[in-house]
Amino acid sequence: MRQDYFGRKRVLVTGGAGFIGSHLCERLLRDGCEVVCVDNFFSGTRANVTHLLDNRDFELIRHDVTFPLYVEVDEIYNLACPASPVHYQHDPVQTTKTSVHGAINLLGLAKRLNARIFQASTSEVYGDPTVHPQTEDYWGNVNPIGPRACYDEAKRCAETLFFDYRRQHGLGIKVARIFNTYGPRMHPRDGRVVSNFIMQALKGDPITLYGDGSQTRSFCYVDDLIEGTLRLMSSPGDVTGPVNLGNPTECTVLELAETVIRLTGSASRIEHRPLPQDDPQQRRPDIGRARALLGWQPTMALEDGLARTIDYFRGVIAAGG
Repeated sequence: MRQDYFGRKRVLVTGGAGFIGSHLCERLLRDGCEVVCVDNFFSGTRANVTHLLDNRDFELIRHDVTFPLYVEVDEIYNLACPASPVHYQHDPVQTTKTSVHGAINLLGLAKRLNARIFQASTSEVYGDPTVHPQTEDYWGNVNPIGPRACYDEAKRCAETLFFDYRRQHGLGIKVARIFNTYGPRMHPRDGRVVSNFIMQALKGDPITLYGDGSQTRSFCYVDDLIEGTLRLMSSPGDVTGPVNLGNPTECTVLELAETVIRLTGSASRIEHRPLPQDDPQQRRPDIGRARALLGWQPTMALEDGLARTIDYFRGVIAAGG
C-alpha cells in the first residue's frame, strides 16, 4: 500500500473531470482519500472539478490514457472514455483506442503497483438486447460493424482484458456495467435524452424524440451510482463482477419527455425524428447481483433527481451555456 503518513489511500481516477468521474472524485475526497484526477478534456471539462482544485488532497493531470501513465497509487478507477454517441462517434477510432489501449495501460500500471482496479463498463455491451431485463450472464446482441460499435465493442474488449489480467496475473479487478446515469454536470450537448430534453425544454425549443418514443430506458441518479461504485470497489476480492449498476425502474422515452416538460413548466412541443441505427429498444438492468453482493439499490426517485438536474441546467443556461 502507498498510503501517506496519515494513512490515507491514494486513488487514481481516469476520466475524473467527466460527469461521473467528477462526482467520484468529490466523494473520494469526502471519504478522506488523496485523489489523482486524470483527464484529456475531450468530453470532460475543467469546470467540473474547479471547486476541488484548492483541496490539497486533489491533483489534476492532463493526460490521454492511450499513452502510459506513471503514478504511485493504491487504487485505480478507470472511467476514461467518451460515453455519449455524440462524443464517441466524433472520432470512433480514438474511442476504440481509449477503451482498449487505455485498459492495457492502466492494467499494466495496476499490475506493477499490485493495485485494485475498477473498470467502468457499460450497459452498451448488451447491444440491442433480446433478453429483458438484462442480467450479467447475458452475452448481448451487438452489431460489430455499426456506428455504435466503436464504443460497444471496445468496452466489451476492455472487459476481456480485465478478466484475462485476473486469470493470468491474479490482478484484483472490479467490473461494473453502468446503465443510463443522469444528474448535475452532465454535458449540455452530449446528445443524451435527459440533457437534450432538459436543455430543449428550458429554452422552449422543440423536444426531439427519436422514433415513436416507445423505447424504454432506466435512469439512475449519479449519487446512487457512485455509492454502488464504491461498494463494488470495497467488496471482497472474489467479487470481480461484472455487476450491473443502474435503476431497474423503467420508463418510455416519451414518458421522460412529458415529465421534463411538466417539471420545467415548458411550452415545448414534441417533435419526432427517425430512430438512429442500432438504438436499443429496451434497456433495464437486473440488479439482483448488486443487491445480493453489495447490499445496493438506487434510492433517488426519478422526479426528484430530474428536479435537481433541471436546477443545474438552469444555471448552465444562465451562465451562457
